[in-house]
Amino acid sequence: MEYKRLGNTGLLVSELCFGTMTFAGKGFWKAIGEVPQQAANNLVDRALDAGVNFFDTANVYSEGEAEKLLGKALGKRRQDVVVATKVRGRTGPGANEVGLSRGHIMQAVEASLTRLDTDYIDLYQIHGYDPVTPLEETLRALDDLVRSGKVRYIGCSNLAAWQLMKARGISENNGLHRFETLQAYYTIAGRDLERELAPLLQDQGMGLLVWSPLAGGLLSGKFYREGEGPDDARRANFDFPPVDKERAFDILDVMREIADDHTVSVAQIALSWLLHQPVVTSVIIGAKNEEQLADDLAAPEVSLSDQELARLDEVSALPPEYPGWMLQRQARNRYPEPEEEEEE
Repeated sequence: MEYKRLGNTGLLVSELCFGTMTFAGKGFWKAIGEVPQQAANNLVDRALDAGVNFFDTANVYSEGEAEKLLGKALGKRRQDVVVATKVRGRTGPGANEVGLSRGHIMQAVEASLTRLDTDYIDLYQIHGYDPVTPLEETLRALDDLVRSGKVRYIGCSNLAAWQLMKARGISENNGLHRFETLQAYYTIAGRDLERELAPLLQDQGMGLLVWSPLAGGLLSGKFYREGEGPDDARRANFDFPPVDKERAFDILDVMREIADDHTVSVAQIALSWLLHQPVVTSVIIGAKNEEQLADDLAAPEVSLSDQELARLDEVSALPPEYPGWMLQRQARNRYPEPEEEEEE
């Protein structure tokens, strides 16, 4: 297991992060997983044994139950790991029990601290954009949490490039703590963030935490173009995130060939491809059982050759889109071409 800097901080996190969306399975989240406490304990133990020191959850996962299960599973080992959780989603029926207002953030962080059975959160992330609350209000509230010691670093999730850069500018101009990470959807079948977000993250020195690296299970290798697939799989019951399936199956054809050459699962190729991308800090993996987790944890051992990466890049490449193709074209002649040496 390798460890990378979390954005511009001095904190090191494992290249694989254990996600808890499958924990508890209450309400809306039943379709994703219903892992009970003892099974959660076993999964966390297995992840820790493999060198994982980074755990991700959210206050809305299973209506808060996922945070509770994670807190109990970590127990006294809490101080040895990095815990990330999120705020924004609805936590009750009230008009103000949702969003990124100062009031909701302050209420939500206390509830998360209690459920996680901890007195600090390593990485506190906004779970998306709130069109109602000014970014200044949100960022000031998050800054106060960092200064109080209840939160150590802040991050965001599911923002557009302009929203993220606006937030960074507000923090810079007002002396506030800045978002250090973006948690976003990124897979070999969904490379959209390479257009705007990836260059932004690299320019700003921010970390990328990848959610749904297997595209909701579509890239597990268990689904086929003909419509075949396990009935109990997440994709069969929860068709998310949106994917161009015809294009995805073209990619899967190549992935299966490479997986056979390495004698590994297709899922490991999908994860390994992400781990080879320089913009990625950590890939969030989830599991319903120890067999799934063991397979995912083996992904860092898969080393893809330059030729294999080129094949995967070619079959999954994004179609050209303006202004990207113009920026690429204009960059070609930025440096003078070397003069040819005259022959004597």
